[in-house]
Amino acid sequence: MNSTCLWVLLLLCGLTSAEVGENAVETRSCFPDMCDLLREFGSMAEKLKVMETRLQDSETRLQDSETRLEISETRLQDSETRLEISETRLQNSEARLKIGETRLNDSEHQILDLKSKETTKVIFSAAIGRNGAVGPYNTDTTLVYRTVITNIGNAYNAATGIFTAPVPGVYYFTFFCHAGGRYALKLFLFKNGEKIVVSNDHSSYWDTADNGGNAVFLQLQQRDQVYVRMPANSHVWGGDYVTTFSGSLVTQM
Repeated sequence: MNSTCLWVLLLLCGLTSAEVGENAVETRSCFPDMCDLLREFGSMAEKLKVMETRLQDSETRLQDSETRLEISETRLQDSETRLEISETRLQNSEARLKIGETRLNDSEHQILDLKSKETTKVIFSAAIGRNGAVGPYNTDTTLVYRTVITNIGNAYNAATGIFTAPVPGVYYFTFFCHAGGRYALKLFLFKNGEKIVVSNDHSSYWDTADNGGNAVFLQLQQRDQVYVRMPANSHVWGGDYVTTFSGSLVTQM
């Protein structure tokens, strides 16, 4: 639009110059404002071109900035996504770590239990320890095996004749006896007041000596008691080598 106006003005100046011919000097002197106006228009046109160029540059730079901004936003979104994935993986790792620590603690407890079971040893053997007949008595009597041969774990009490289980587990017990034939021979193995097994032989005047015994596996809880009782009117022969009571821990439960 501005360029068109400029060309129109130039054309008008040319026409004016052609009409006056010889009087060009006078014509030029008659339109001084028009030349100034043309010069101003030319300067404005140059300025306009510069402004348009700068505007185009600004628009180009703005587009570049917008493109870079979009790229930055995309990279930011990617970073946020990767961060979320990393956080999720971290949470999963922490959960797995807790599970691993729990399993490790359980394993350590199991190892300690196994070590405790391995170190718990219970073995004993004892004999009546008096040379001669023991009984018969008028009442049932708990036999006291005073001669202690072995007492690993100190679970057998030589003062009472009672074995007390120190730990839960399966135990093996045996008892053997020697006696003359004049009186009946009968011994019961008890667990907490309950009869478990028995060894017996009838009295006989022509049988001068009798031997007997029995054995049993028992599952005991801690502080369960096991002992041997002799009923009334029964007897055994005492000594350091006969009539014994033994037991041991087979496996801890």
